[in-house]
Amino acid sequence: MLSIQASGLQKTFSSITAVDGLSFEVEEGEVFGLLGSNGAGKTTTIRILACLLSPTGGTAKVCGFTVNDQPSKVREKVGILTENPSLYERLTAFENMDFFAKAYGVSTQVERNQRIHQVLDFFGLWDRRADKVAYFSKGMKQKLAIARTLVHNPPVLLLDEPTAGLDPKSAKEVRDMITRLGRDEGRAILLCTHRMEDAEKLCDDAVIVNKGRSVAYGSPDLLRQKTSVSPVLEVILKKADARVVESVRRSISSEAVEIDGLKLLVTVDDAESGAPEIVRTIVEAGGLVLSVRTIKPTLEETYLRLIEAGE
Repeated sequence: MLSIQASGLQKTFSSITAVDGLSFEVEEGEVFGLLGSNGAGKTTTIRILACLLSPTGGTAKVCGFTVNDQPSKVREKVGILTENPSLYERLTAFENMDFFAKAYGVSTQVERNQRIHQVLDFFGLWDRRADKVAYFSKGMKQKLAIARTLVHNPPVLLLDEPTAGLDPKSAKEVRDMITRLGRDEGRAILLCTHRMEDAEKLCDDAVIVNKGRSVAYGSPDLLRQKTSVSPVLEVILKKADARVVESVRRSISSEAVEIDGLKLLVTVDDAESGAPEIVRTIVEAGGLVLSVRTIKPTLEETYLRLIEAGE
């Protein structure tokens, strides 16, 4: 089931076009990435989908409701984390959650208490519910900010740079929770980020955005294929032997083979057909192979190549 549909989405501010014909779809239970640098149009897109901004052109639907005609219905279905989430630091974690639960329309105190307990427990913050937010670490504040987006139990989450500024441990905890919210709980999650590590680990599909326009669209593996970069086989040898390396170079090409200690890196047109031939060449030259694996370009490398190609 489609949770988010954007078609030809546009937003201009005076003479500046922030979003320029952006189209994508997010399914229920999917983590979808909007990938791009600062100023690419990601935050503007999220604000349109949350009905904080009106689009200049195109259409967008959230859970079947259009952002232009049914904004109140859309807001009921959406939880949004902005890039700089505002929490009331003089209030406790519970008081923050209770305030936003009221704002989201969770009317009765019994219902609010139950929902706050569930969400804070999910994020491991229930034991700190009576502590003022001012004393929380940055990672704890970020988890509380994400917890706030869930207090009215929305099926769609819009997360803008959820791991920005976090240390590696806190960033991993937030990524793990996003995975649970998407794949385990079935929520549709739109993740805006310029951190390719987050996108690589979390996103089922993504659109790369540059200057408001879509550069490429697809799963991380499909995006890698769009760069037309030949795969590299990493062969670990038991012993570095010049004869072995030379034999591989003769069978492939001198430009396609590199040696780094016991690691042989061979660029091939097709990894599946190339690996057996390379292993056979090494064995016939008297070498011993400990392992073979295909090295794919990282999503960051892919992103940079696609942005450069688009420009």
